[in-house]
Order: sequence, then structure tokens, then C-alpha cells
Amino acid sequence: MTFYYSAKIWLAFGETFEGNKGIIDWFIQNGYPEVAALSHAMRGSDEAFSWLMGNGYLHLAAFDSAVTSEDPKAYKWLQDNKHLFLIVLADACRGMPASIAWFRKHKLEGFLVIAGKIKKFCDNQTFDYHKKRF
Repeated sequence: MTFYYSAKIWLAFGETFEGNKGIIDWFIQNGYPEVAALSHAMRGSDEAFSWLMGNGYLHLAAFDSAVTSEDPKAYKWLQDNKHLFLIVLADACRGMPASIAWFRKHKLEGFLVIAGKIKKFCDNQTFDYHKKRF
């Protein structure tokens, strides 16, 4: 299974949902602009979402839509394109018990910390229902 990034990058990504804006700059300065864009997209930025789509990061745009909008088309796209890890992570970010159990079974509890931060952030936000869908 592809995890896309090292644990360090994923953990830093999770920190962006706790208000650590310096990490966004670090992503941009160190060759991870797509991770910075994903964080902004998940906060409702249409510009960041469009950047992901226009720069070949369709899997990250779909992940955003799966988490923040529970968009079935995004889930289908992730499944059709074999981005299974992002499906499991999206479900964990939404608190789905099967995904949480999957991370525990595979001893990947660090991703549960990240998912918990994203879930907490999303649960406390009001998203624009007109946000572009995947």
C-alpha cells in the first residue's frame, strides 16, 4: 500500500489543523506545495483545490472531497484509481470504526492521531455548500 509521504510529513500535515501556520511555509519551501495546498483546500479554499486539480494532484483533491464533503464521486475516483490508503484515511477522518480498526490492526496508530486532528477541525467548521465537488 502506498502511503505517499513519510510519517514526518503526515504528522506535520496533521499539525496544520491545530493552527501551526509555520508548517505550511515549511511545506512550500521544502518541496511539498501540494501538501500545503491540501491543507488549505480542506479549509475550504477553492483556489487551493483548483491548484491541486490543475497540477496533477487529483488524488489529494479527491481525498479532500471525500473527507470534507463525503463526496461519493471522490470515493469512487479514489477506488477506481487504487488510492486505497487515502480511502481508509478519509474514513478514519470521519470517525468510521472499520477504518480506525484497520489502522490499529496494522499498527499505524499515528495515522489515527492525524485523522483525529482533521476530524476535530472539520467537526468545528462550517463549510460552504457551494464548494466545488470532485
